[in-house]
Amino acid sequence: MKIATIEQFFPRPRMRLVKVTTDDGIVGWGEATLEGKPKSTMAAVEELAEYLIGKDPLRIEHHWQHIYRSAFFRGGNVLMSALSGIDHALWDIAGKFYGVPVYQLLGGPTRDRVRVYAHWGIRERGEAALEAARERLDFLQQTGGFTAFKSGPAGPWRAHEPPARIDEFAACAHLMREWVGPTVELAFDFHGKMTPALAVEVCQELRTMRPMFVEEPVPQENVDALKLVSDHVTFPIATGERLLSRWEFREIFEKGACAYIQPDVAHAGGISELKRIANMAEVYYMHIMPHCAIGPVALTACMHVDAAVPNFLIQEMVGPDRLHTDFIQTAWTIADGHIELPTVPGLGIEVDEREAARLTRYTEELGGEHFHPSDGSVADW
Repeated sequence: MKIATIEQFFPRPRMRLVKVTTDDGIVGWGEATLEGKPKSTMAAVEELAEYLIGKDPLRIEHHWQHIYRSAFFRGGNVLMSALSGIDHALWDIAGKFYGVPVYQLLGGPTRDRVRVYAHWGIRERGEAALEAARERLDFLQQTGGFTAFKSGPAGPWRAHEPPARIDEFAACAHLMREWVGPTVELAFDFHGKMTPALAVEVCQELRTMRPMFVEEPVPQENVDALKLVSDHVTFPIATGERLLSRWEFREIFEKGACAYIQPDVAHAGGISELKRIANMAEVYYMHIMPHCAIGPVALTACMHVDAAVPNFLIQEMVGPDRLHTDFIQTAWTIADGHIELPTVPGLGIEVDEREAARLTRYTEELGGEHFHPSDGSVADW
């Protein structure tokens, strides 16, 4: 069996799919989305296809090593995202070839279903925003029975903010806790917008509501700054969606810089590397909460690793109404805040290629021009 063709699809904003077809007709799907760099990643997949065409698709580890190591420059978000999408597709092919779900090839399941959390929050001001947030909470609890949610402070944040800005966010967070009660878990994503000092100050205002975690309180480049925040906060700190490969996670582990890690299966090196990162984290008693704010192919790829590793805590998803499953048939459903493991061979998804081929016009995705309105200086996304 050989790889015959590699095709790409751009069916929705923030969604780039890779289709790998073998010469005997087995099809594997992957997701190589890289927010803000869609053309770069698609070009990288084209370059990698030149190596892969004619190769045995079942030599997954060999191809991973070649793609990562063959060029003089290793890693980087473009290469790793392209490699991730291809890796998903090769595992999908392997599962279909052997007639088992992918998690069976990873050592078998360590759980029967995967717990998920959804995006939900109060990001605007005023009564209308509160009403909209309450409606979405009711929808998410009714459609998926979610028992965990993630929100975050909207807009740009400066090196320090006046009490009114901090109090406003804290009031919204505590209102959310009041709405859901003590049995539901709430988390907050700071998107790396804050300085260590401000992050600690804001986290102190959340301590009595006991968040499940605060994600990316500071940018990902400086592990010591992350550890400073973690050491001064009484609840778990998480990071990892912008870290690529086990090498970039190594310092996080060795310094104990956070409680939970959030590698992204579409950025960090695919199913192969996500499992290796999880296995490394287990030694340091860190659990994984894979990041996934893109499409259903990536979410499905995550779940196979979630099923196979013991130190899994919870899986991110954007919510059933924002997942864009309209052109994909999945082998799973959401109920009671969990997704049952797929039982069909491969990843457990089927793609409507006619719909996937309907190219969506590019719109800005986690990029663009952002600035502080007070002085026009550059602000983090």
